[in-house]
Amino acid sequence: MKLPSSREPVPLHARAMDNLSYIRGAIETAGAFTAVSGLGVSLVGVTALLAAWIAAGRATREGWILVWVAEALVAILISAWATAVKARAADLPLFTGASRKFALSFGLAVAVGALLTPPLLHSSASDRIPGMWLSLYGTGIVTGGLFSVPAVPVMGLCFVLLGVAGLFGPAAWGDVLMAAGFGGLHLGFGLAIARRYGG
Repeated sequence: MKLPSSREPVPLHARAMDNLSYIRGAIETAGAFTAVSGLGVSLVGVTALLAAWIAAGRATREGWILVWVAEALVAILISAWATAVKARAADLPLFTGASRKFALSFGLAVAVGALLTPPLLHSSASDRIPGMWLSLYGTGIVTGGLFSVPAVPVMGLCFVLLGVAGLFGPAAWGDVLMAAGFGGLHLGFGLAIARRYGG
């Protein structure tokens, strides 16, 4: 003969609320790319400050661009490594719908910047390349950041504002704006993301 349980049964509405909370959390996690590594973003800022210092000493615009292209490759490697480490440590999926949307939104703006660089370099508007890069990079961060943590699109907007200053301000501001954007914004927002979202 089976003895009655001493525990009260869980009411149906309580189980339903638990299930809804679980489903809501799963949807939010699937819909956002949360593996952005604040420490990785900060490290990119440090290498960008070094690149800005080296680029400022180049005698030609071509040499200046080569320094920044090398920095972009270093930044891609750092970002990919740091994101993979954070995703593994937090047991987060790295390749999700949100991460693909982030990559497409961000990558398209950066690709446009790369395509526009050669014709601008060989024109009278070559001193506007820093403003163009900052603006398009910021645009990619804003649009890609819509699928990430809230601090990311805010950082992108700051890049766009620096880009506007580079496009319409004195050409002499180029190196300072590049250092402030790719160095300073990455460093500051990276530390904020690491503190707020872990890693």
